[in-house]
Amino acid sequence: MANNKTRGEAAALVFVVFLLGALFGGLGDHLWNARASGQQIVNPSGMPPMGPVMTDLTRELQLTADQQKQLGVIITDTRSKWALLYAPLDARREQIRQESRAHIRGILTPDQQVKFDDFLRRLDESRKKDAGH
Repeated sequence: MANNKTRGEAAALVFVVFLLGALFGGLGDHLWNARASGQQIVNPSGMPPMGPVMTDLTRELQLTADQQKQLGVIITDTRSKWALLYAPLDARREQIRQESRAHIRGILTPDQQVKFDDFLRRLDESRKKDAGH
């Protein structure tokens, strides 16, 4: 009986790991495709800026001033929860980025490394500029 329970738990664990892999793979694919196509992703949650959301909902639902204020609180709360969700991934994403850069440097000649570092400097400046919008 214990063997069947262990097998069930193992199968559940494999399913959860598969599901998480599919979820993170889909998210990574979405972010990569958006980046490759030139779309700017300011917010990794995919949420549009708050201003247009508020404007659209106010217009379409004909919200009162009190409802608009309450909606603003709800949206701000939701966004802060999303930020907390993604915050732990930021450090890991940066670690992966730096590991990748180190591996790339390892295959380059010294002249190529200088050019690569210059390329990365421009890329990082562009990334910071885009995040500032």
